[in-house]
Amino acid sequence: MAERRKRGMSGTALRGGIDEVGRGPLAGPVIACALVLHRVPDGLADSKRLSPCRREELAAHIARCAVYALGAASVAEIDRLNIHRATLLAMRRAARRLPVAVSEWWVDGRYAPELEAPVRCVVGGDRQVPEIMAASIVAKVVRDRLMRRLAARHPGYGFDRHFGYPTRAHQNALMRLGPCRHHRRSFRLPGLAGPGLTSVQCVPEDIAGGEAGRGVARQGGQQQQG
Repeated sequence: MAERRKRGMSGTALRGGIDEVGRGPLAGPVIACALVLHRVPDGLADSKRLSPCRREELAAHIARCAVYALGAASVAEIDRLNIHRATLLAMRRAARRLPVAVSEWWVDGRYAPELEAPVRCVVGGDRQVPEIMAASIVAKVVRDRLMRRLAARHPGYGFDRHFGYPTRAHQNALMRLGPCRHHRRSFRLPGLAGPGLTSVQCVPEDIAGGEAGRGVARQGGQQQQG
């Protein structure tokens, strides 16, 4: 049985989807989800256009329709590697933890992680490809739950409202409290300066919660969103 699961459904070619959440925030890890759908759930949509309650509902439905695995890159890894490489690392970890063999991976965006199976990059895949859409929803729900737990441990920053994204309230909290250990020191945090830091653009708090206009980080001339 284990061998059959590793090979997939009786040798059938399987298409997997990968997406991540958390490139743009000032705090918290990057979370990636790798996923194979047994069937396409009803109601799939771009995770950024869904309410938090609807994402939770869909994540529970996806869990009944898919096999998935999660991967993460920590704040320390983001600061050491840079956000782009840390994102690819989280994707690789998620893919390697999936208990079925995938024939081809579909990944949101322009950059492909190094995986054993071929990878197809799809710009806007979280609006078009069911596997990527489902992976995006699961990754978003998991990361939001994590940030809510961090909000209880580090009150004052509002992680349960902006989930680490560079809202005005978050930046004001950083000016008042300074960074905690979950903030990314390689990003240009309010009150801190230094060469080579990743710059960020402020996003409205209502947008950060839904990720309709995800925070933007720039490093080495490349724009990172997520």
